[in-house]
Amino acid sequence: MKRIRVVYRKYDGSLHWNYETEYLGEDEHGVWLGAGATTPIYKGTTLKGPPDAPHVLLFPRQTWWTACFNAEPARTEIYCDITSVPHWPTQTEVTAIDLDLDVRRRRNGDVSLLDEDEFAVHQVRYQYPADVVTSALASADWLMGAVSGHVEPFGTAYHRWLNEVT
Repeated sequence: MKRIRVVYRKYDGSLHWNYETEYLGEDEHGVWLGAGATTPIYKGTTLKGPPDAPHVLLFPRQTWWTACFNAEPARTEIYCDITSVPHWPTQTEVTAIDLDLDVRRRRNGDVSLLDEDEFAVHQVRYQYPADVVTSALASADWLMGAVSGHVEPFGTAYHRWLNEVT
C-alpha cells in the first residue's frame, strides 16, 4: 500500500501535526488516507503518541478544510481543521496550513466550533491577509451546518473508508 506523509504547518511555516498514513483511495469528496491505532503522531518534532483509535483523513479538492473521522472508542467522531487548500508537493506528501479554527462532532451528536480565541490571536501574530480570514470563517460556517446536518461526507460516506483501517 502507498504511504503518504501528512504535514500540517502553522501560517509562519512552523511544523505542526505530521505523520505517515496509508493511501486508501479517492471519491467525489477527495483523497482518503488511513492511520491505524499504533501510528506514531507528531506535533512538531515531539511524539504525541498513537491516536485513541484508527481514523481516516479526508483531503478535499479546492476547499479550506480537512477532516478526520475516528473509529470508536474515540469520543470525537469527526474533527475538521480549517486549513489552506491542501497541496500535494509530491505524490507521497500532502500539506496544509492549519488556520486554528476547528469543527468537532462528538459521538453524542454535539457539534462545536473550537479555537476561536487562537484564531483571533494568530490573525494578529501572523498577520493573516483579509482573504485568508474570510475563507477560514466561511469554511467554519459551512462546516458547522454540514457536520451538524450530516451532509456527506459527514453522514455515512466515511464509514466505507474507516472500515479499511479498523
